[in-house]
Amino acid sequence: MTDSFPKKRLLIGELAKIVGVSADTLRYYERKGVIASPVRSAKGYRLYSPETVERVRLVRRALTIGFTLNELAAILAEREKGGTPCRQVFSLAAAKLKDLEERIIEMQNLRDAMQTLVLEWDERLGKNESGKKPAFLLETLIVAKDSQITTNSNSARSSNLRRKSAKKK
Repeated sequence: MTDSFPKKRLLIGELAKIVGVSADTLRYYERKGVIASPVRSAKGYRLYSPETVERVRLVRRALTIGFTLNELAAILAEREKGGTPCRQVFSLAAAKLKDLEERIIEMQNLRDAMQTLVLEWDERLGKNESGKKPAFLLETLIVAKDSQITTNSNSARSSNLRRKSAKKK
């Protein structure tokens, strides 16, 4: 146990305050199996072990880099059984990195297409200085359906679908 741990068991509100999440989040983590079910006081209050602080911080950090609660629950359950899920963790992280790199490329392509579109719209607006006639900016998206924006949008949707189906597995 490190010095940053409290020395006594924690009520749910105390733990929530320390780790910066809501009590509902802690109950959800408990249901998902990423934190251990706490012992109960005589009055039925949850009493979390001091080590739960570190576990919640681990979960929060893992979530920020792309792990799901289901993935973490499986990994942590394996670890609790004495297993060493290190290869599984590595494989998941490598897949998440690959997915992130693909998303970055898609976002860069979308940015480039948006820059072109904004320049085109600026030109349209310049030709319509009086502002009395509509410039039909959004309608240009329909006309240019083979444009980079549409392609990037479809690509982004495909990537999102791939990510969602991978998370369900």
